[in-house]
Amino acid sequence: MHYSEEYYAPQCMTKRTSFANSFIARIELLEQLRNRNNNILLNNLMKKVSLLMMSGLVIMSCANKSQKINYPMAEKVDTVDVYFGTEVADPYRWLENDTSVATASWVTAQNEVTNAYLDQIPFRKQLLDRMTTLANYEKIGTPFKRNGKYYFYKNDGLQNQSVLYTQDSLNSEPVVFLDPNKLSTDGTVALTGLRFSKDGKYAAYTISRSGSDWSEIYVMDVASRQLLNDHILWSKFSGPSWQGDGFYYSAYDAPTQGKEFSNVNENHKVYYHKLGTPQSSDELIFQNPKEPKRFYSAGTSQDERFIFLYESGAGRGNNLFIKEVGSKKPFEQLTTDFNYQYYPIEVIGDNIYMLTNYNAPKNRIMVANAKNPKLENWKEVIPESESVLSNAEVIGGKLFLTYDKDASNHAYVYDLNGQKLQEVELPSLGSVSFSGNKDDDECFYNFTSFTVPGVTYKYDIKNNKSEFYRAPKVEFNPEDFVTEQVFFPSKDSVMIPMFLTYKKGLKRDGKNPVLLYGYGGFGVSLNPSFNTSRIPFLENGGIYALVNLRGGNEYGEEWHVAGTKMQKQNVFNDFISAAEYLIDDKYTNPSEIAIMGGSNGGLLVGATMTQRPDLFQVAIPQVGVMDMLRYHKFTIGWNWASDYGTSEDSPEMFEYLKAYSPLHNLKSGTKYPATMVTTADHDDRVVPAHSFKFAATLQEANDGTNPTLIRIDSKAGHGAGKPISKVLEEQADIYSFIMYNLGMNLQNK
Repeated sequence: MHYSEEYYAPQCMTKRTSFANSFIARIELLEQLRNRNNNILLNNLMKKVSLLMMSGLVIMSCANKSQKINYPMAEKVDTVDVYFGTEVADPYRWLENDTSVATASWVTAQNEVTNAYLDQIPFRKQLLDRMTTLANYEKIGTPFKRNGKYYFYKNDGLQNQSVLYTQDSLNSEPVVFLDPNKLSTDGTVALTGLRFSKDGKYAAYTISRSGSDWSEIYVMDVASRQLLNDHILWSKFSGPSWQGDGFYYSAYDAPTQGKEFSNVNENHKVYYHKLGTPQSSDELIFQNPKEPKRFYSAGTSQDERFIFLYESGAGRGNNLFIKEVGSKKPFEQLTTDFNYQYYPIEVIGDNIYMLTNYNAPKNRIMVANAKNPKLENWKEVIPESESVLSNAEVIGGKLFLTYDKDASNHAYVYDLNGQKLQEVELPSLGSVSFSGNKDDDECFYNFTSFTVPGVTYKYDIKNNKSEFYRAPKVEFNPEDFVTEQVFFPSKDSVMIPMFLTYKKGLKRDGKNPVLLYGYGGFGVSLNPSFNTSRIPFLENGGIYALVNLRGGNEYGEEWHVAGTKMQKQNVFNDFISAAEYLIDDKYTNPSEIAIMGGSNGGLLVGATMTQRPDLFQVAIPQVGVMDMLRYHKFTIGWNWASDYGTSEDSPEMFEYLKAYSPLHNLKSGTKYPATMVTTADHDDRVVPAHSFKFAATLQEANDGTNPTLIRIDSKAGHGAGKPISKVLEEQADIYSFIMYNLGMNLQNK
């Protein structure tokens, strides 16, 4: 089966999707969490808290970093949980209730304090202007071909959402096919995926509102561009997969009104929707009520001969089932071990090419025969190698394989028998994604790095030649910067790679500002990538450091497992060791280091700033998992147990989680780094309650030396699909906070 840029299908390998070890990690390479179901506050307590918070609000009026901030007061309640005989207080449990008046008042008061602080940063507007200028360049995606026409995504510069264009040939005039900017007035409705029917008559596309993971599916007539009446609600972690005159999709039952973004997601079901019929009459294809906390999704092969069913959520991998279209037989289960991952790449005749880490921690290619497809009968085509096989697809009758070597991409072409034909030479350290179909005689690829914002090449498969196709024009000179890769020992002497990007001519005098970024979880690899928001920091003497921590997949499944459960501390040790290396090698010093990470990376920041508050000057935990004792109780948090373990597993696991849980390791009177927590009101993955409780506790515990703020975005979610206007505002706030608290100034460019 072949999936491409037209739709990101979480159940399958797609263009440049990391072979991540979690279903949710594959969706956006970040985990998710929800934690909001609480009824402990009575109305009078809500009113009391609201009044207390508002009375404690003080707006700052001068640009003095050392000025004391009077934070909104937050009522403490006597909530205590007992784990294996150990009592654990949770005094801000009421902040889990996202619909209460008290929580809403607290959010309003916190945002006023944060905005007042940010407003007094003298270069904040100048930084936003510079970021806007940098972001205002034409961004054009790699073309892909469907039913004889070419398609590509394009953003003129500052459009909130990229527009999908089509053209009859590469030289013809492009015309707008679908403009998601017209789906809302403020850009908060995002196009999250699109799939064409086999005959090319219809396009089914998914949208997300305000950053939520809930998806709606619409169907458009390709020729007329007119919408059909078909409309699917409450789909999640799924997209349309066409078969005949309809498509498969996965959905949950409609949630309780008012709890759409907080209730537990259970009983994922697979349906078949026939065009022209209401959703209420969709055929239920598969459900498993015995396992309500698992994910199920279906995808068809490109020729629509087979339906593949994917089951995940019970371990680090997935199970795979198959069924021939039109067969009355039930799905045949091919695999039985959730510790491995199994994904079809393409079906060619009766051969089903698979990408798997079954008995191959760094992944390999195997082939199954459709007539006898069980795992024990699969044959190896391309064995595991020293580098990690991170992506695979069939283009022009050849296997295009992307390997990660020390976290940087390398690309090779093989024949279908597993014989290596050639390497696709890439410009430098970076990341690559290919575009093409199994029968195409054309192939495109996009290359990006820390300073290259996406160059598209046309690739001649037969002659192994790359031809420049197009590149964006940006308002900075990439030649002014350099990227180096260094390796340093962690606490247990394991060598960890790190990319450093900075302006040429930098002096290693121990005085350079550093932004240290990491993730370290769920088998997610951090490869080189481009982001204009970093450029002003680099232009003004900063070093951007990206660390490839254990817990990711940079060196395969063993690297991933080394950062999970009762080895999770390895991840934090790696991050701390990165900072110590930069200090020891005279790049910087503790008063010049800022740390940042999102989701599981937010956990990383929260854990390291509480373990080593002396080592960092600034901390930015973004949409972080901060309460490690309760994360699994809400929405789909249970899905992360394969990486984290849970507080209910055993006394040992409880003690281990409690020992690093950011919320539970804040100590009163400690001088913590200048901290700005970020979250959003529609984040239905990592619930805002994590950030709320952490911020409230940090404000109480901090010795008052450094600011402790929380930035709570509205009509936004975990990050995906956010309009560029909101992205720029958020990034300007984050970087102005970082640069201001590192003592940096913004020079005119």
